[in-house]
Amino acid sequence: MPAGGKPTVHSRRLGATLKRLRVAARLDQEHAAEAVACSIAKISRIESGAVSARVGDVRMLLDLYGVGDAEERQRLETLARNSNKRGWWLNFQFQAPTKERLGDYLSLETDATYIRTWQPVFIPGLLQTPEYTKTLTEANPEVLSEGAADEIVAVRQERRRVFEESGARLAAVIWEPALTGRMPSSLVHRAQLEHLIKMAGQRSMTIQVLPHSEWAAARVAPAFVGLSYANEASPEVIVQDTMVNSVIVDDHEEMAGYVHAFDALRSAALTPEQSVAFIRRVINDIAVENEEA
Repeated sequence: MPAGGKPTVHSRRLGATLKRLRVAARLDQEHAAEAVACSIAKISRIESGAVSARVGDVRMLLDLYGVGDAEERQRLETLARNSNKRGWWLNFQFQAPTKERLGDYLSLETDATYIRTWQPVFIPGLLQTPEYTKTLTEANPEVLSEGAADEIVAVRQERRRVFEESGARLAAVIWEPALTGRMPSSLVHRAQLEHLIKMAGQRSMTIQVLPHSEWAAARVAPAFVGLSYANEASPEVIVQDTMVNSVIVDDHEEMAGYVHAFDALRSAALTPEQSVAFIRRVINDIAVENEEA
């Protein structure tokens, strides 16, 4: 059984994929159970993510389903190995509901090879400076202590480190108000925008600004993150944050709308080169305001 006695993100992703492959092969759970010498009930629990599939069982099921692609097989075997793996975020102290919600997302983000993010209000988390994160955290009424704020900043920076070491790609579309809205500290504001320009210079990063005037495009969807894995070009998971939870969407029909929304946002946004030039102008405006003050 997955760690904690309940489905993990890894076990759910693995189970859903195995079920999809079984259905594509036009086999039922009885065939799968015979292949790995287990009960039909266990196959059902594996496909729901309630129990972790052993690597050996995954290999036999992939043989049965006719999956010959080496990279796909390796990806699914890795999911099986990682189903009970302790996540780095468990070393941080959060309230239980927050840790569980954040853990689900970080498990998905850590494995991703391509991340798409649309943010109309904030700088995307993976692009935030520690000072920017601290400023946002201090403005959050749910964060009641200095220690809790420092912990959030530490987690955010560890996310950045894990992402940068993974070699994953990031495509971000940010609405203009998230960049130009006044912050309590103009120094923090300017440093954050300078950091964005630095990140935009990396080959793995694509940062685009959606002009304020493109209000129609900005309303195609609330903030969301799309996560792709292995060589999959399209997102396999969409994540949206609410006030109390992170909603994970993995149904292909539901995800299609988000894919179209992100394409529309990128088309309406400034090019990466134009976006960097725009951010530089915003930085210059902040400097002028400081001088006038």
